[in-house]
Amino acid sequence: MHKPVLKSATFIFTLLIALTGIAQEKETSSFKFSGYADAYYAYYTDSVGPNNFQKFPVISPRSNVFGINVLQFTGQYTSDKIRAVGTVHFGDIPTSAWSPVFNIVQEANVGFRLSKNLWLDAGLFKTHIGTEALLPKDNIASTLSVITVYEPWFQSGAKLTYTPNDKLTLGLHLLNGYNTFVETNSYKSIGMAVTYLLGNRGSIGYFNLLGEEYPDSINASHFRILNNLVFTYDLTKKLKVLAGADYIYEENSSISNTKPAHIYSGILTLRYQLLNKLGVYARGEIFNDASGALTGRITDAKSKTTGYILTDETAGLEYKVSDNSYIRLEGRQIQMDKDQQIFRTDGAFTNVRTEVMLHCGVWF
Repeated sequence: MHKPVLKSATFIFTLLIALTGIAQEKETSSFKFSGYADAYYAYYTDSVGPNNFQKFPVISPRSNVFGINVLQFTGQYTSDKIRAVGTVHFGDIPTSAWSPVFNIVQEANVGFRLSKNLWLDAGLFKTHIGTEALLPKDNIASTLSVITVYEPWFQSGAKLTYTPNDKLTLGLHLLNGYNTFVETNSYKSIGMAVTYLLGNRGSIGYFNLLGEEYPDSINASHFRILNNLVFTYDLTKKLKVLAGADYIYEENSSISNTKPAHIYSGILTLRYQLLNKLGVYARGEIFNDASGALTGRITDAKSKTTGYILTDETAGLEYKVSDNSYIRLEGRQIQMDKDQQIFRTDGAFTNVRTEVMLHCGVWF
């Protein structure tokens, strides 16, 4: 029943673009080239075999190896009326978790100024969804929370961005789908992004994504609504807090496939600056996808069909060698529901995984 809504939204979005003219202004332009690299060593208690990817693979996904999370290069062009950006990346992040289509492309898009405060951009993008960003340098912790792993990281389509003042930014997205560069059915997804700055100390944001994500050959609707709320604030000059909450609804996706699925998560991350270059941080997460709509379904120790239910505790130290580099020592424990023994340690199945990793990153 929601498919006509998506078609109507697509038509309205296209019509708005067609009716909006590009302002004629005198051009000033610039080009910027940048790069970033993150290297790691990681150890996991889960035995998945030499060089195999761990469960929830994105950041530092191999155990007992030295590796490269990412090596990337970005070119960015900006003028009064036009902007464009392109990033290529290599390493374990694109190998373990990125789209198999345009695999080395992290983002590639072009934009046009439609009016003083309104931009239209189209192409391949990093996601607008999530409490955490993709790259370690953009997050407090290096590892990603589990909800971030199952949210979209990359997307393709078009977006309108409106900034009516210095505090408020509004975005409207028309996309091929959920975590995909290419279309998987005959319907588009739509999303919204709202960010409001809380002075110079933080921000609050609401982000969503709505779409039919199953193939056309499946008759039952699996309309999905993702809601993401993000709050970040500097409580003092030394203490920073980041909090996020997610709720995802999907039709006909319960264990019985006749009722809707409800997925929820919560993240709280704190960072404290101990010394001029040394900081400590900690993160806690709860995640519940009992339906398996996002994570897939497993048979637990009691022969019950279920999806992942877990908690995640992370702590780390960060030493800033310079303003554009870091060394991080980080540890994490993921604890599944007691009957979800998806890990294997010392030859025995267990519901707990412990990991320790060292990260070194630099960008220019």
